[in-house]
Amino acid sequence: NSEDVRCKCICPPYKDHSGHIYNKNVSQKDCDCLHVVEPMPVPGPDVEAYCLRCECKYEERSSVTIKVNNAILLA
Repeated sequence: NSEDVRCKCICPPYKDHSGHIYNKNVSQKDCDCLHVVEPMPVPGPDVEAYCLRCECKYEERSSVTIKVNNAILLA
């Protein structure tokens, strides 16, 4: 597969939980905290507040382009 896609969520520290980065292969429409953060580190009542702090971004990249550029740089 020449295209790699993922959703990356960066969640800062919350209460007694340290910050964490989550990555998951999901569709662009599912790129949010509720679909990517697993396991959810906080109990049910805190999920909304925790997720509001997380920044989630959908990312696409071409593995072929990365490999070609690396080959050129290493040559």
